[in-house]
Amino acid sequence: MSATELRIEDLASPILTAQQQGALDLVAGFDISLAPDDLVAKARANTGLDDFGDDGFRPQFLAQVAAIEADAGLNNLGRLTQERRLVRLLSQRLAFTDLLRRYPEIHDIEIERPLIVVGLPRSGTTHLVNLLAADRRRRALPYWESQEPFPLRGDGPGPDGVDARYLRAAADHAAEREMAPLTQAMHDRFPEAIEEEVELLDLDFASYTLEWHARVPSWRDHYFGLDQREHYAYLRTILQALTFLRGPNQWVLKSPQHLEQLGPLMTTFPDATVAFTHRDPVAVIQSAITMLGYADRLRRHAVEPRPLADYWVDRVEALLQACVRDRELVPVDRSIDVLFHEFMADDLGTVARCYEQAGVEMTPGARKGLQAYLDANPRGKHGRMVYDLEGDFGLRPDEVRERFAFYFDRFAVRAEV
Repeated sequence: MSATELRIEDLASPILTAQQQGALDLVAGFDISLAPDDLVAKARANTGLDDFGDDGFRPQFLAQVAAIEADAGLNNLGRLTQERRLVRLLSQRLAFTDLLRRYPEIHDIEIERPLIVVGLPRSGTTHLVNLLAADRRRRALPYWESQEPFPLRGDGPGPDGVDARYLRAAADHAAEREMAPLTQAMHDRFPEAIEEEVELLDLDFASYTLEWHARVPSWRDHYFGLDQREHYAYLRTILQALTFLRGPNQWVLKSPQHLEQLGPLMTTFPDATVAFTHRDPVAVIQSAITMLGYADRLRRHAVEPRPLADYWVDRVEALLQACVRDRELVPVDRSIDVLFHEFMADDLGTVARCYEQAGVEMTPGARKGLQAYLDANPRGKHGRMVYDLEGDFGLRPDEVRERFAFYFDRFAVRAEV
């Protein structure tokens, strides 16, 4: 049965639903403070904690706040979302620091031989990491846990055994389905879906994640200047803490950000096996910017398709240039290149290749878990998005593709559109 085709006809000039307009009207008059002292005070009030640990995070925190404040295109709902995000991250950093203080043995936990998926967004990374995580012998990061990795005191499972953090994520997901229903067809972040560990890196305010939420070129430039070795070491400590709370200690990880941080990644996880996913950058870009443009109807005063496209063409090029430059930092015997069209044609065979490269046995139990995931998540489950790079964004696919000749030549990627 073929998936229903979905097309966003009003991308540049959104026609809002009554519910969407009501949400914007509700917060239009709010006085939303992003003053750093106010954000810190809210986090301390939320947690009852005071110690953020190493003050090295503050320059990044202040740079993110300044970048958000400089984005005049954010409407009040967009600003409120960022205010809540910053308070959440500060609160989680407080909880993490407190956990380390109470259980210093966390630092002795080994993170052994992780499997790490690295590739552009929309290149199959999400499908591959969710498949790998269906093998329960490995630890992974579900979305609900990525948002609140550390429970605050008194905020754990209720009488029914369900974690309060999971329930909050489920409520947020239900609200998103109502407010932005087409997001499901592009990137459905349901509570159990496996998420990127750079969401954890944001407890040190050191990831590229903010670029997906706002127009923040000053943050991008600040991020480029960071020595990510220290921040990836912080990420490793977070993984140790999460293993302490709920093992096992062999992780499956993934993020597009690693494309431009292969040095810090391999310094931090020297025994990792890395699966690189590769897809036509034009297909990636049109998918990613359509998703971002659709989200912009709720968080920005206006959707600006061409500036959005120009930014992400440049950004994807930077990610891929770094990957081509640094690909050899990952040993040949602990890495594998996964072409998107081959992965889509044989997803179980791709996982088997990853396992062979990592020296992992494909047990009957593992195969059963993988098949169960595929059965529950057929391709096009929520419909198939139809994209129009030229019509929606004013970019000709062939002209964009010319910028990525270096990438096509290096990895024998197949053009799609």
